[in-house]
Amino acid sequence: MKELIILAHVPTDAINAGFIPAAQRLGLSVVLLTDHAEAHQQHFGQARLATYPDEIIACDVFNPLAVIGALTCRSQAPAAIFSNSDHLQASTAIVADYFGLPRKDWHVAYRAKNKAEMRASLQNRGLDMLWHAVVCDKAGLAQATKGMPFPCIVKPREGVASQQVTLSHERAELEAQCEAVWSEQPGLPLLLEEYIEGPLYTLETLGDGKRLHVLGGFQVKLSPPPYFVELEAKWGTGLTAAQEAQVVDIIRRFGVGFGACHTEFVMTDKGPRLIEINYRNIGDYREFLLQDTLAIPLFEIVLRLYLGEPMPQLELAQNAALIRYFTAPSAGCLTEAPGAFVNQTDGQLFSYKPLRSIGEFISLTNSNKDYLGVLRATGPDAQRLGAEVERIGRSLAWRIAA
Repeated sequence: MKELIILAHVPTDAINAGFIPAAQRLGLSVVLLTDHAEAHQQHFGQARLATYPDEIIACDVFNPLAVIGALTCRSQAPAAIFSNSDHLQASTAIVADYFGLPRKDWHVAYRAKNKAEMRASLQNRGLDMLWHAVVCDKAGLAQATKGMPFPCIVKPREGVASQQVTLSHERAELEAQCEAVWSEQPGLPLLLEEYIEGPLYTLETLGDGKRLHVLGGFQVKLSPPPYFVELEAKWGTGLTAAQEAQVVDIIRRFGVGFGACHTEFVMTDKGPRLIEINYRNIGDYREFLLQDTLAIPLFEIVLRLYLGEPMPQLELAQNAALIRYFTAPSAGCLTEAPGAFVNQTDGQLFSYKPLRSIGEFISLTNSNKDYLGVLRATGPDAQRLGAEVERIGRSLAWRIAA
């Protein structure tokens, strides 16, 4: 049986409930390499899942040489090497290159993950001249603020899930935000960026290295500044074909072309301005919503690309979709929470998944890590779908004891 090698960091539903079952439907044996082997073993030991990886191997997956060393000890060469982790795209691409397998360009994967390198690359190509600087300490911050435009964004250079991302309006506020991060993580590289005001959109693409296919995109609702927690996403950008084509042109010229890519951008009067290029599948359960909405085997399609198959001709269903995230209003112990459910009625599908357990202590991070649960909805009519999501949302209740 052909082996699919999956590089993973912490356990995620995208891998465990998405890609592993998809791989096994394709007749592949799944070998999971991870730096959190015990956490993955514990997850599969407790979860009531129909599918499990065939092997879980402890490995420093951030080090491609360690991965290559682990794989060359095996009795057969891998058929494909894949990761859905933000952190591991470059490492995965380097390993796949060693084995001569379909892959992303590791340089592009690295630049996408390292937000400062993304900004520099866009600037060097004349694609976006957004002001930015990297700072690691007070001295660097003092130097950077001499020419800094306010308001500005502060974010970890290689962060995820809106963690430690804030908006500052003046120097004292900026200094306090940086100091708060460095007090916990001394020397952490922070990216300072000119703030781009406007509605936030996403573009979801798939490619085989030759052809890039646009699946569509979301309109995203964020929490009020100074934080940027994603609260809701509605399928369909409402942008013109020309506006969408501008975004596609930017990411093509950046180097995107293979596998899945999730691009975030703001549409301004002068055209699209990129926020992030996430060179992997969209996350936070929107990958499952995307599969349901478009009525395509999304996870299988992605894996087939890594097996060397060409991008298929896709017939995408024209459904409405909405996802809503429920965030913790305060820190404390979660004492009451709604359970999981799936409701299907009048062609509409609603699925609620708890993301925290009763008895768990909630520490607020002002990021996507504060989610208590997520409600996914698909159906033929956007207005009806939105009204029902509102009704369901009002019926859900949590209690957090301080």
